[in-house]
Amino acid sequence: MRNFDLTPLHRATVGFDQITDLMDRVIRQDVSQPSYPPFNIEKTDEDAWRISLAVAGFSTDDIVIEQRENALIIAARKPNDDGSETDKTYLHRGIATRAFERRFHLADHVKVTEASHENGMLHVDLLREVPEALKPRRIEIASKKAVETQAIETIDV
Repeated sequence: MRNFDLTPLHRATVGFDQITDLMDRVIRQDVSQPSYPPFNIEKTDEDAWRISLAVAGFSTDDIVIEQRENALIIAARKPNDDGSETDKTYLHRGIATRAFERRFHLADHVKVTEASHENGMLHVDLLREVPEALKPRRIEIASKKAVETQAIETIDV
C-alpha cells in the first residue's frame, strides 16, 4: 500500500480540513474491512438515506444504535455471547450471531430519523437537515430611487 502525504494540500487551502481528513481516513483505512454483518446504503430522497443491515438472529433488545457527533455506531451482542457454552448442540452453524460494531461517518447536519427491525433486517433512516441560517437566501437589490425615498420618509418623521 502506498503512503500519501496530504500536507501540501493544507498549505495551499483554507477551510478544507474536513475533506483532507476524510481523504486521509480513507487512504489509511485497513484493506481488511469487516464484512459482518452485510449492509446496504440506499438513497431514498435528495437529502435522505437508508442503511440496512442483515442482523438475523438478533432481537431488538440485542442491538444498540448511537449517534455521536458525525458518527453512527451500530452494535449488537447476544446475552450468551460471553463465550459460555449453551445447552444446544449444532451439527452445522451457518447463522453467525457474533457480536459486531459497525461505524458510519456522517456528513454535517445528517441525523438519524428512525430505526426499525423486521424480518432479520435493521433499517436506519437518515435525513440531512440544514439549518435555516445555512440555507441559501435571495438578497433583494434596492434601486437608488427607493433608497432615497426611504431616506426622505425617515427624515420627515
